[in-house]
Amino acid sequence: MTSSVELIIFDWDGTLFDSVGQIVKSLKFAAEQFNQPLTDEDAKSIIGLGLPEVAQVLFPKVPELHEQLLKCYGDHYVEHSKGDVWFDGVAKMLKELQDLGVQLAVATGKSRKGLDRVLAQTQSARLFRATRAASETKSKPDPLMLAEILAETEVNAENAIMVGDTSYDLEMAKNIAMPRVGVTYGVHTSEVLNLYSPLCVVQNVEELHAFLVAQVKA
Repeated sequence: MTSSVELIIFDWDGTLFDSVGQIVKSLKFAAEQFNQPLTDEDAKSIIGLGLPEVAQVLFPKVPELHEQLLKCYGDHYVEHSKGDVWFDGVAKMLKELQDLGVQLAVATGKSRKGLDRVLAQTQSARLFRATRAASETKSKPDPLMLAEILAETEVNAENAIMVGDTSYDLEMAKNIAMPRVGVTYGVHTSEVLNLYSPLCVVQNVEELHAFLVAQVKA
């Protein structure tokens, strides 16, 4: 990058938060209650999308069940996800980036209710200058949530970095010409993430931390 970095936007599930396993379990539980076939890989593949889009992709033949399926998923997730935490090193990374003066934000496929719950759980709301959930804007890979964050923080796209673990995250950033970084410890592989021309793809939080700090200091 040649432009200075003023803002770093993070996806939540699979990027900051170690919750992919529970999301898959809860989706499969909901599917089983309504006799809908669902594999682990299919459940994992939609992480990052908004909930209405999740239902449309996973259960296209039973639109009349979407509301019930999503409620069942959400209830199961909340009941069983209390052990979900940030990946090791995330808290340290966010604190150093904040200390360096860069603004931080979140762009997630979660609902606003779900995002507020985990922000409270991690006591991290104060870290983020702006947050956007899929329930209050358009789902990834539409870039609207990024455009809204840029407007709120008064930062240009070229001065921001989007960090995510899925193709939806990186495609969203590419759609608004925002530099992007992929992480492979969440959902999608480096082969998939590299299709969206990221600045780099990292294997763990330690590598992500070092790369982002270097970009901010450059």
